[in-house]
Amino acid sequence: MAFAPVYGAMLRTEDGVRIDAGHIPGVSGELGIVLAHGFTGSWRSVPTRRIAQVLARYGGVLAIDFRGHGRSTGESTVGDLEVLDLDAAVRFARAGYRRVVTVGFSMGAAVAVRQAALCGGVEAVAAVSGPARWYYRGTRPMRQVHWAIEHPAGRLAARLARRTRIAAGRWDPIPLAPYQAAALISPARLLVVHGDADAFFPLEHATQLYAAAAEPKELWVERGYGHAETAATPDLIHRIGDWLARTKP
Repeated sequence: MAFAPVYGAMLRTEDGVRIDAGHIPGVSGELGIVLAHGFTGSWRSVPTRRIAQVLARYGGVLAIDFRGHGRSTGESTVGDLEVLDLDAAVRFARAGYRRVVTVGFSMGAAVAVRQAALCGGVEAVAAVSGPARWYYRGTRPMRQVHWAIEHPAGRLAARLARRTRIAAGRWDPIPLAPYQAAALISPARLLVVHGDADAFFPLEHATQLYAAAAEPKELWVERGYGHAETAATPDLIHRIGDWLARTKP
């Protein structure tokens, strides 16, 4: 398959953070897909770029680096102020596409659900491998994530190894939880995708998100699927792309 060209873009959030982005323009200007990565990820990473290339068969794709990640400025707040980052991308996409949808992975899934609830402007959200609630420590990978967030040594390791700059200190106030936000996004469509082999968040997170949301909504439980971008197969991304393309304004 021939790879679609990716054009760099720099967006600015309402609070002044510069967000690095890559844009694969759509041919028709009909559907814009905004792609949100997981914690310590990047739109420039190989797994995310592969996902963007598959989604580009269904519409234009705008992939971003959240604040504190890669070439974006600021510091990561691990799902709180990132809503402003995604909203800047949605507004950018709105200028060129009739329909705008979001697809997020892990932390990006939580942000996508919260952006739809708090800011709107999207016709659909696909939340892949996302948490339903904050502070979950029930798996070893999530205990490691909390160490990286909460301890100076962990934040230094994330900065050096993953180019992720994490803000110190606790949330105040605690932001709206993803499952609470899911109840507020209708009439936008919600697709919750989760693997039964996810090592970070067990299936109860997906079912809590789905149960809290109003119609229209769907839940896909993927057999053997692990976590987020690195485990996503082309077949799964094609099915998500097809679901997004069938969204009506």
